[in-house]
Amino acid sequence: MATTPSIDSCIAACTACQRICIETVGHCLARGGAYAEPKHVNLLLACADICATSANTMLRDVELHTATCAACAQLCGACASACEGMDDDEAMPRCAEACRRCESECAAMSGE
Repeated sequence: MATTPSIDSCIAACTACQRICIETVGHCLARGGAYAEPKHVNLLLACADICATSANTMLRDVELHTATCAACAQLCGACASACEGMDDDEAMPRCAEACRRCESECAAMSGE
């Protein structure tokens, strides 16, 4: 499969976001309180999952990758907003930044 620089960049953003969301789950569970609330942890895990799916769809050269990218952009945006609301912790802005980058890359890839 021949990829383009934009696809490579989007795959990299998805992969980085997946990794950071998974790392952030561990951090949130260890921190406890609002950070470990099921709604927040489940959002982080859903974001990690859609990022992996989106990257894999592009890597497999599936033409419908624009659909997974659109869903990925939406979930990344929601996850970024949740993390931005918890800015009193060093891990949350890092996660929000990765989510915003992936949101932007996937929105561009999906044509939104």
